[in-house]
This record gives sequence, structure tokens and C-alpha cells, in this order.
Amino acid sequence: MRVALFCYDKPDALQVRLDNRTAHLAYIEDTGVVEMAGPLLTPEGAMCGSLVVLSVESLAQAQEWAAKDPYAKAGLFASVAISEWKKVVG
Repeated sequence: MRVALFCYDKPDALQVRLDNRTAHLAYIEDTGVVEMAGPLLTPEGAMCGSLVVLSVESLAQAQEWAAKDPYAKAGLFASVAISEWKKVVG
């Protein structure tokens, strides 16, 4: 199943994002369940969150992945929405 994570950064947390980016990218590579991912942007082009699409067996696995993400462990996110997602186009 595919699961989309919409992760929204806390205000003024850019340095937390930058400080944990290397660990976050390594986690993505090491876990092997990320189908696509990238930062969410403000209208001015500044990073303000993340969109991650996972290919997992269950919603519980996606929740566990999200909780272990170095960004989450560092307290970067103000909120995270996790939803099953169906790819239709692309």
C-alpha cells in the first residue's frame, strides 16, 4: 500500500531541519520504503515541511516509520498527517 505523510514544520525551525537533513536522508535510503519525497515550500520558496510517499504493508508500519524519522525525533514537525494514498496518474 502507498501512504502519504504531510509533515509541517514548527515555525522558525529551519535550523533544526538543516541540522538533521543528513540523518533524515540516510534514514530514507536505509529503510527502502520511500517511493518519493521532498520539502513543502512557502510561497516565497522556503522549506516549511515534507511530503513523503511510502510503500509499506500497513498504516501501522507508516506510523512507525514516521516516528523514527530523524526529523520527527529532533522535534521539527508541528504536525504530521498520515493517509493511505492511491496513485492514479504518473
